[in-house]
Amino acid sequence: MPPRPFVRIASLGVAGATALFAAPSALAAAPALTAAPMQISGASAHHVTHGLHSLATRNGTVTSGNWSGYAATGGSGKFTSVSASWVQPSVNCSGDANTDSAFWVGLDGYSNSALEQTGTEADCVNGQAEYNDWWEVLPASETPYYSTLDPGDYITASVKYNGNGTFTMSLSDSSRGWSHSTTENGSSGFQNDSAEVIAEAPYDGSILPLANFGYVTFQNSEADGNALADYSPNEIIMTGNNDTRAQPGGLSGGTFADYWKNTN
Repeated sequence: MPPRPFVRIASLGVAGATALFAAPSALAAAPALTAAPMQISGASAHHVTHGLHSLATRNGTVTSGNWSGYAATGGSGKFTSVSASWVQPSVNCSGDANTDSAFWVGLDGYSNSALEQTGTEADCVNGQAEYNDWWEVLPASETPYYSTLDPGDYITASVKYNGNGTFTMSLSDSSRGWSHSTTENGSSGFQNDSAEVIAEAPYDGSILPLANFGYVTFQNSEADGNALADYSPNEIIMTGNNDTRAQPGGLSGGTFADYWKNTN
């Protein structure tokens, strides 16, 4: 895969396009919010997004081209919050010029095109490891923060529906002492019908090669204050080219590990 050009893009954040993010009447209309400038860091200048692609179910096994982890599902309005913690994994860039990986929690996205989420990345950019933190409301691409983030940092992430058409996405690094909290209108058509804890190969017009993150262990994974396992969530295995790219281990309460298997 040829190196991707990194271009700084000047645009408004999700809040600047409130017409795109009006909530459905079933979950209340979203108020207009003040636009904030989008911040693009070096690792994310290629404007990636984190929506689900190539979802399939065969013989009871759920696969995706870019998600690996667990998704709890239910009817519209089932979930109002999701949270988890993890230790930021180190990425191995040996032999990999440009690869990407992301770790996040989110509401929606499993059975609809909406998604409200926040998390971190571990990427190889021109053969060098880069780490980044971000939030996103589809269909807009991620908005990175300018934070110091290194492997081994302890990360906690949450997404909460506020009941007025807005979502608060919170991310903190207790190892560094920083935290971010961003409140934005939800995706158009949001339903709050799924809650996810995911390791991912991001999307940039196509699913990107998955960076070798080794493994990541998600802890304290909860939806609406209950352990994720209480919902008997769907296990999602990431596949590509007839091979497994990443796969979660067993879920115990709110804890599971997710393992890198293959770049493509």
